[in-house]
Amino acid sequence: MTAIISLYQTFATRLNNADWVISTTARFLFAALFLMYFWVSGLTKLGEGMFGLFSPSVGAYAQIFPRAMEAVGYDSSQLSFLHTLVVLAGTWAEFLLPALIVVGLLTRLSALGMIGFVILQTLTDLYGHGAIGEASTVGAWFDKAPDATILDQRALWVFLLLVLVIKGAGPLSLDQLLLKNASSAHRVSPPQSQAHRPKP
Repeated sequence: MTAIISLYQTFATRLNNADWVISTTARFLFAALFLMYFWVSGLTKLGEGMFGLFSPSVGAYAQIFPRAMEAVGYDSSQLSFLHTLVVLAGTWAEFLLPALIVVGLLTRLSALGMIGFVILQTLTDLYGHGAIGEASTVGAWFDKAPDATILDQRALWVFLLLVLVIKGAGPLSLDQLLLKNASSAHRVSPPQSQAHRPKP
C-alpha cells in the first residue's frame, strides 16, 4: 500500500510541474473551437469597402444594439457616436483578442478581455435579443442536458479563458519569448571597474 501511495505522489508531483500542458492545450482548444467563430462574427460587422473596419455595417449595430436599432427603424445614422464607438470596439475585439490568445501575446490580458466580451455577448443575447425567455437557450445547471447555449456552453467558454488568465500562455508563446528576452536584458553585470580589477 505504501508503494502505491508513493507512486501516486510521484505521479502527482510530475503533473504539478506540467502546467505548460494546461496552458498550451487551452490555447490550442481556443484556436480550434473559437478563432474562426469570432473572426467570422467580426466579418459580419464590417462595413463595405476598404475602410469597412472603421464604418460598421448595419448588421453590426443590429447585433450589438438590437432594441435601439429597432427603435430607430434600423437607421444606424440616428444612433449616437457612443453607439458607434461600442460597435467598433466590439468588432475590433473579435479580431484582435482571439489572435493575441492564439499567438500567446499579452495572453492573460487578452483572455480577460475575452471573458468581458463573452459576458457582454451573453447579456446582449439574453436581454437585447430576448433569449432570457427561451428556457432551452438559457438552460440550467445540474440538469441532464449539457448543451444549452448560455448556462452550459458560455460557462465552459469562460472557464477555458479563465485557465489562460491564471496559467498564462505557456512556453510556446510570444509572451514566453518576450519574458525570456526581458530577463536577459535585465541581468545585472558587475561594474566595469570591478570586472577588470586585477586579482590580489
